[in-house]
Amino acid sequence: MLYEFDGQRPTVGEGTYVSELADVIGDVRIGRNCYIGHRAVLRGDYGRIEIGDETAVEEGVVIHSPPQEVCSIGRRTTMGHGAIIHAKVMKDNCVIGMGAVVSLWAEIGEWAIVAEGSVVKLRDVVPDRVMVAGAPAKVIRPLEPKDEEMWNWGKQLYIDLAARYLRCGGLKPLK
Repeated sequence: MLYEFDGQRPTVGEGTYVSELADVIGDVRIGRNCYIGHRAVLRGDYGRIEIGDETAVEEGVVIHSPPQEVCSIGRRTTMGHGAIIHAKVMKDNCVIGMGAVVSLWAEIGEWAIVAEGSVVKLRDVVPDRVMVAGAPAKVIRPLEPKDEEMWNWGKQLYIDLAARYLRCGGLKPLK
C-alpha cells in the first residue's frame, strides 16, 4: 500500500510490483522492475529512500533513512527476508542476507554480500566485492565467481516474480 505523508508521495517505476501488504510511506522513489514483498515497510517519513532498478526488497524488510538524509540503494540489489536497513548507501548488486541489520550511515560496496543474521554497525563501510559475516560484521573472504553467478540467478528470479505478480493482477483475497 502506498501512503502520502506530510505532502510526500512514493513514486514507483514501470514494471515494479509493490505488494498490497507492504507499506511504502512518504518520500520513497522506487526504480523499474523491482519487487517489494509482502509486509515490507519503507518509511520515507523524515528522510528519503531511493531504490535502483531491478532491486528486490523481500518479505518483512524494513528500510528507513536518517532525518533529512537519503538512504540510497543501488540497482540489482537484494535485501533478504526480515533485513533491517538504515544505510547511507548500498551500491549496485550488493546482497543483504536474511535477518541482517545494516545500521545508520553504514555503506555497503558494489557486489558486497552481507551474510544472513550479520550486523553492519553504525558508520561501518563494507568494501566492494567481499563477503562479511558476524555481529559485528567482518570481512571473511573476497567475492568469488560462483557467488556472482548464484546471485545473478537469484536477482533474476525476483525480477521475473515482479512481472508475474503484475501479470496476475497481484494478490486475490479468498472469501
